[in-house]
Amino acid sequence: MSKLYIVPTPIGNLKDITFRAIEVLKNVDFILAEDTRTSGKLLKHFEIATHMQSHHMHNEHKTVDSIIEKLKSGTEVALISDAGTPAISDPGYLLSRACIENNIEVECLPGATAFVPALVNSGLPNDKFVFEGFLPVKKGRQTRLLLLAVETRTMIFYESPHKLVKTLGHFCEYFGEDRQVSVSRELTKLYEETIRGTAKDVLHHYFQKPPKGEIVVVVAGKK
Repeated sequence: MSKLYIVPTPIGNLKDITFRAIEVLKNVDFILAEDTRTSGKLLKHFEIATHMQSHHMHNEHKTVDSIIEKLKSGTEVALISDAGTPAISDPGYLLSRACIENNIEVECLPGATAFVPALVNSGLPNDKFVFEGFLPVKKGRQTRLLLLAVETRTMIFYESPHKLVKTLGHFCEYFGEDRQVSVSRELTKLYEETIRGTAKDVLHHYFQKPPKGEIVVVVAGKK
């Protein structure tokens, strides 16, 4: 019986990959990739010729059983996402759970993930925090925001650029316009920036200057 390696990949700057991640990706029998086209560029850059197989949110329910059988037969497998650590708002949970249920060892390498630098950059308390990922788009959104309005720990969210203004508006409505917010955009990339201030001020900034790129929003807990 083999092992599933969960391998973080850079969130922007290719130099952030680890030596160990490259070694694992070169030595496994095949790589499960969220998008083989995106990951193909990464593998080509580091001269990794390992075969890839598609594994994403639309097919992971169907492919888990066959992957488990391959692992049981001794096949070495690595799981990667388009960027960052798999299973953090990306596919990976179903497979890791299935491996554990089948007594297959799971090893997650340390590495890049967007919310950690965003949290540290925010200047908000980071001794206790809660990672929320993406808020529900429609169903359950209001219920979630009402629950989070009384959360005392620092909160971390992922958001897409075209929904950021709407989400900041909801933070003003449910958390209060004076709640401290930090928005980190394009982390590790050329145009990386972090905008900090009250929810009202940050909303005004991005209303005037629509954002682009990957976004992490960090929000202070209720005092």
